Amino acid sequence: MSMIFSATVVRVRDGLPLSASTDFYHTQDFVECRKRLKTLAQRLAQCPARGSTESCDFSIHFSSSGDVACMAICSRQCPAAMAFCFLETLWWEFTASYDTTCIGLASRPYAFLEFDSIIQKMKWHFNYVSSSQIKSSMEKIQEELEVQPPVILTLEDTDMANGVMNGHTPVHSEPAPNVRMEPVTALGILSLVLNIMCAALNLIRGVHLAEHSLQVAHEEIGNILAFLIPFVACICQLQREIEIDREVFHLLVHYPNDHSGRS
Repeated sequence: MSMIFSATVVRVRDGLPLSASTDFYHTQDFVECRKRLKTLAQRLAQCPARGSTESCDFSIHFSSSGDVACMAICSRQCPAAMAFCFLETLWWEFTASYDTTCIGLASRPYAFLEFDSIIQKMKWHFNYVSSSQIKSSMEKIQEELEVQPPVILTLEDTDMANGVMNGHTPVHSEPAPNVRMEPVTALGILSLVLNIMCAALNLIRGVHLAEHSLQVAHEEIGNILAFLIPFVACICQLQREIEIDREVFHLLVHYPNDHSGRS
């Protein structure tokens, strides 16, 4: 009888799945359990090294060390010692196959796809092969669990984490911080005035040159552009300065603690 249904290796700091077994179970309860496993993977950095939770007719177990964690979906009848023995063996196999640099640089889900077959073999071995080595390892894990049992997470814990991750954060009625922007410096005022003057001067010269050039010859349209382009550039510079002022104001509003020395 199969006890371990699914296994996943994830990166602890961000919950990125690195490798996973192929799932042949597509019941509604199993799909829901998979969703809870993904939610739990996102908060492993705040969880202890070992933990368990139940979802429908399944149990989710996880074991982490360093920046790698192994997670498994098992039947409720699966002994905890067997589940954590499997996870620990899987962790050793994965960290022996890939160094910390490769794991840290992984940027896409399931980057170590070739490891999936190893997970499948190991899962089959624990489900259907009873060896003395596995029994010895399970006895050792059982002793560790008796001394330090895994943390049991409730469904409410994972639901709350899922709500926070999807943007449904609790609303706090706190007053908005009273933030004022710093006064514009003399250099900023001078830059603004010069830009306005240059823009106006280029516009006037461009208009006068256009009137003259159109009367003389159409070939001199390039001279018109020579004055109009700097005018457009000045306008763009003004717009950019306005956007920078808005960004500074945005940072002051949302990160007031970083500017505590300012009034």
